Amino acid sequence: MWYKDAIFYELNVRAFADGNGDGHGDFIGLSQKVDYLAELGVDCVWLMPFYPSPLRDDGYDISDYRNVAPLYGTLEDFKHALDALHARGIRVIIDFVINHTSDQHPWFVESRASKDNPKRDWYVWSPTDFRYKEARVIFVDSLSSNWTYDTTTEAYYWHRFYSEQPDLNFDNPEVRQEMLDTMRFWLDMGIDGFRVDAVPYLFEREGTNCENLRETHEYLKEMRTLVKVEYPDCILLAEANQWPEDLIPYLEDEFDMAFHFPMMPRLFMGVRQGSNREIINILEKTPPIPPHTQWCLFLRNHDELTLEMVTHEQREWMWQEYAPDPKMKLNLGIRRRLAPLLENDPRRILLLHAILFALPGSPILYYGDEIGMGDNIDLFDRNGVRTPMQWDDSLNAGFSTAETTYLPVIDDDGFSYRKVNVATQQGNPDSLFHALKHQIAVRKQAPIFGRGQFRVLDAGNEAIFAFERRLEDTAPVVVLANLSDHAQTAMLREVNDYQGSQPKDILTDTPYHPINETPYTVALQPYGCLWLRLEQKGS
Repeated sequence: MWYKDAIFYELNVRAFADGNGDGHGDFIGLSQKVDYLAELGVDCVWLMPFYPSPLRDDGYDISDYRNVAPLYGTLEDFKHALDALHARGIRVIIDFVINHTSDQHPWFVESRASKDNPKRDWYVWSPTDFRYKEARVIFVDSLSSNWTYDTTTEAYYWHRFYSEQPDLNFDNPEVRQEMLDTMRFWLDMGIDGFRVDAVPYLFEREGTNCENLRETHEYLKEMRTLVKVEYPDCILLAEANQWPEDLIPYLEDEFDMAFHFPMMPRLFMGVRQGSNREIINILEKTPPIPPHTQWCLFLRNHDELTLEMVTHEQREWMWQEYAPDPKMKLNLGIRRRLAPLLENDPRRILLLHAILFALPGSPILYYGDEIGMGDNIDLFDRNGVRTPMQWDDSLNAGFSTAETTYLPVIDDDGFSYRKVNVATQQGNPDSLFHALKHQIAVRKQAPIFGRGQFRVLDAGNEAIFAFERRLEDTAPVVVLANLSDHAQTAMLREVNDYQGSQPKDILTDTPYHPINETPYTVALQPYGCLWLRLEQKGS
């Protein structure tokens, strides 16, 4: 269960490094940057879609499941990058977008050609757009319906996302088998697993919201059987933006991991409100998961900061606090990167990472957040958080030697590549890069964070989020996180079991006074976080 201890890193091949000078990132460029990923300390890279695609949705609209987009290279280039990452001890999982294809995929081109085409039933067609009325529209900013009329055959086709992304018909056994065969194709190439996109939506049934259906779970079990029987060390990670209790069936005998979407916005609420209430509330609503599974935790990713799993009042508050400019909003979320969301305050950035790395689950970093990259809210859709990686202060941020790049590099006053880049931060021991590299290194030395039991503690102070991690035969760790911009004091009363122990902050190697009485008091700096290992005297 290597994934329980892993630090994941989400990487957009198109945005990471251009190895052939055409303005687009590619697998040649990725191969050249493997040493950087190893230096940062990540254990597994998640590659966003790199398949052939018209790029109407940045590659999540696939037109060929078993190839590499020419912009990014060839299958041989992919295999070379995969081997280079493996040689440095870094595993690789790839995006598997099974719910839908591009409308330019040959399957859909055939399907819409005529009503009697052999591929017609590979997609979901209807003579009317009145079916499945209880299914929500996900992209509320741009769509009013999940049906689009096709003039060629005078019928409607079903799509849970953009109209350029028609849903596959998983009631068709040929579709189900094709997806399993595609999994084998990439697993035989040597990948270490899949991040499976949009898993709740595979089947449709009248009278339901077409999410989390029994038929969907039955097919996902088939996928898991294939992986665990034929490729037992590989993993499946579920992208299902649902409440924690609704994710339990996915983790029972389908996926090894699932994103904990509702946790993410509550971390931002906590640091803005200076209060632990919402964080603790969602943790209390998170049921236990099977011992072989793991949550995957994140602060930001390639999509908008989703606010689907919050109340209406919480969503309005988040928009008010974190998206004052209407252009920062998208669908039910916020299209900003981490550093701009936190006003480029390194204290808050490091605090949230320190919490992320210590909570139950495996953390995932989004490329560029380790150096505090900015965003561009003037770009279309979510492109503003998918701009080129900033390597140095040379032309195009060292990303490419081309005259122009697929998206412009960030060059505003606050986050210009001339001052926010890898080279500058690698040369500065006090930089965000080095601070996060250190947090990662400490976590990798502490299996208690990936595998230990978890308990919220009462710090006697709402501004402090306190919790305990325990693992058999290992000294427990108490995490104290000050969510406010003022110095705070924690008063721990639940430490009777630790009388006589010597707390030591493993992030700084700083010892604290022994626990000889209750309550045990600890002072924290504004936005400070301590990982206190409770060593027994003489151990």
